[in-house]
Amino acid sequence: MRAMAIETPMTSANVDAARRVDRDEALLDALRHGGPDAAERLVATFGDRAYRLAIGITGSSRDAEEVVQDALWSVIRKIDTFRGESAFGSWLYRIVANAAYQKLRARSSRRAEIALEDVLPAFHEEGPGASSVDWSSDLDDPSRGTELRLVLNAAIEELPADYRTVLTLHDVEGLSNAEVAEVLGVTLGTVKSRVHRARLFLRQRLATTMAAPAPERQTPTSSRS
Repeated sequence: MRAMAIETPMTSANVDAARRVDRDEALLDALRHGGPDAAERLVATFGDRAYRLAIGITGSSRDAEEVVQDALWSVIRKIDTFRGESAFGSWLYRIVANAAYQKLRARSSRRAEIALEDVLPAFHEEGPGASSVDWSSDLDDPSRGTELRLVLNAAIEELPADYRTVLTLHDVEGLSNAEVAEVLGVTLGTVKSRVHRARLFLRQRLATTMAAPAPERQTPTSSRS
């Protein structure tokens, strides 16, 4: 009878991580054995996701491209250090996040970021009604839908890097709170707080925009007498 290895009790987060590792098993094998198409497969699988995380942290497309290039190359070089103790995607995201934060710190001329504490009180002062506006009918209007996306993107760019990061990992990439905490090396409570507060900030911006009436078209008047 084959001996059974003693492992850490499987939590729901660990089970999900194991499934992710299994899903990437073929890619991992190709990377570990230096397959001729391993790098291409890595870029095809994680390139876009790594870029979304990198630009979420750096706020710069140029910096994000450099971060992704460096981070994916680091993944290839360090693949033998991956022990499967977490999901491969979580390990890769950690490398990308570290590279992005390093790039952010190195930018001597980057603009000062707003503190979330400076804007959240205004949201609370407006009362609960500000977060319960029904925008569904406005979303059917193409012009308002475009405006909403622009406002949302601008609001995300205003968020401090730590808040943009958790929002990208949790709401865009679909990682659980536990996985985000693992990637960033922070507590579960910190992740939950940052996700919640980032969403409050975005909702404040959207509520302000959607509460404003859509601009009316004006019929040009003729200058002829």
